[in-house]
Amino acid sequence: MKKIFFILLLFLIYNFTQAQNPIQSREYPKRFFRYPLDLPPSTAGGFAELRPNHFHSGLDFRTNQRSGYPVHAAADGYVSRVRVQFGGGGNIVYITHPNGFTTVYMHNERFSPQIANAVRDYQYQHQLFEVDFALPPEQIQVCKDDIIAISGQSGGVAGPHLHFETRDTKTEETINPQLFGVTIPDRIPPAISAIAIYHLNGRPFSENTPHQFLPVTGAAGNYHLTNPKVIELNGYIGFGISANDMNSVSGNHNNVYSIQLKLDGNNIYTFAAERFAFDQTHAINGYIDYPAFLTQHRFIQKCFILPGSKISLYPQSVNRGIINFDDDNLHEVEYVVKDVAGNTSTLTLKVRSKHLSPPAIAKPAGILFHYDQKNEFSTDKVKVSVMPGNLYDDVDFTYSASSQKPVGAYSVVHHIHNRLTPVHDKYDLWIKPDVDLGKFADKATIVNTNGICDSSIYENGYVKAQPRVFGDYYIKLDTMAPYITPLNIHNGSNMAQSKGIFLKIGDNLSGVKTYNGKIDSKWVLMEWNFKSKVLSYTFDGKLPAGKHVFELTVGDNKNNVSQFTADFYR
Repeated sequence: MKKIFFILLLFLIYNFTQAQNPIQSREYPKRFFRYPLDLPPSTAGGFAELRPNHFHSGLDFRTNQRSGYPVHAAADGYVSRVRVQFGGGGNIVYITHPNGFTTVYMHNERFSPQIANAVRDYQYQHQLFEVDFALPPEQIQVCKDDIIAISGQSGGVAGPHLHFETRDTKTEETINPQLFGVTIPDRIPPAISAIAIYHLNGRPFSENTPHQFLPVTGAAGNYHLTNPKVIELNGYIGFGISANDMNSVSGNHNNVYSIQLKLDGNNIYTFAAERFAFDQTHAINGYIDYPAFLTQHRFIQKCFILPGSKISLYPQSVNRGIINFDDDNLHEVEYVVKDVAGNTSTLTLKVRSKHLSPPAIAKPAGILFHYDQKNEFSTDKVKVSVMPGNLYDDVDFTYSASSQKPVGAYSVVHHIHNRLTPVHDKYDLWIKPDVDLGKFADKATIVNTNGICDSSIYENGYVKAQPRVFGDYYIKLDTMAPYITPLNIHNGSNMAQSKGIFLKIGDNLSGVKTYNGKIDSKWVLMEWNFKSKVLSYTFDGKLPAGKHVFELTVGDNKNNVSQFTADFYR
């Protein structure tokens, strides 16, 4: 009996362990990487967290809301790449490891001295502040625990933290760091707040798809409809869910690790936040209910796959997760939602497949764009071209034009479909000016009604741009040079006690493209802060006492140029 009990106990332990294992396509080394900080692990952002227009690609480690903590190499390797961005990740270090993986550390306040010297040499050699370059394996080798940077908030972030990634060195896919054992304490199951039901019935998904959003209540992993009932459905149905997760050491709401949709006990659809390629990150707009996100500011994760959405976060589906209810039977639909620690929440629906009159579906108002074909549309004033792979589903494409021009515009507003249909990448848009632009043709640019300007060129009588979204567009001219506002320097300044030279720069339309600072005709490194928009040069002690000349030239994307010159004394 003891032997039987022991075998049964082992069986139960094995099955419990298997149940807790996250859904993943392969195993990863669990004890190879260390935490990159010496702080207790706590995160402000999770892997594949839902963000506007992208999946979050790593873990955001908290740094007590301040900068200045040592950032350690997670394992032995070499610094393979260094990047300095005006926005984005700011100061970034990439370390390639011998086991086929690369770790990435973003938003650093500053680099370690050896890395900083390599960056500064490259910046001066190429006369650029923003740089991105590879290093040979023998140049900067690191050991596990070595300090490679000091944490900060460089780049386009709201506050101090360390963004940490683990990548496949060969494919550059980003992988959930927690699958390597870089875990966060977590005993809290995901929370489910709502479900969605979409009546697809053979039509492409769009803002016009009939749908229902049903609120959910529950706790401790057990959820149910706020108003429990048998849901009567008919035809081809897609489901969705609104869910998030918390861990035991942070109050932030992150995305869940996996979602499974089951019909009568059988898996119909699986989402798992294991790994994805960076050219897939915009496919979040095909994964979520994009119209609901734009109009209601809510993330509904669709549990069915649009035919043009090809990302590795979908390890399994049957008929892309779309279910045909046509047999007059009572069915059980179950959501199983897990975090990476294995904490699980479930919600079960009773669905009766009943012959009903299907919800009315809006009749097509335009022309059909196919997600897997090149699509073109043109009039005498506008042309649109969308390449295969840029749409997640077929689109009932519509177009119209306003009767009047906005103030300062050189064309009417062209309504290119609508903003509720996502585009995976850029498409080509040509607009013909309503007047002859003459010598100002090279200053023409296409803008949308939100004031966002797309890089444009003038060719064959049209202004051409490559927007990333559908919407309302027209032509403006950018003839105004960027502005330069000195903050602590003017002609004749005594700067003996100053740490550096500080100015603000910007542009009214097409955006700053270049800036170059010189002292006594020699190029100097000017650093542009994303948050403050302050451009600065820090005195390094090499400048001799006496009179000097500072020159700054700033250009925009339409070749308008501003210059500022001032004598100063040290």
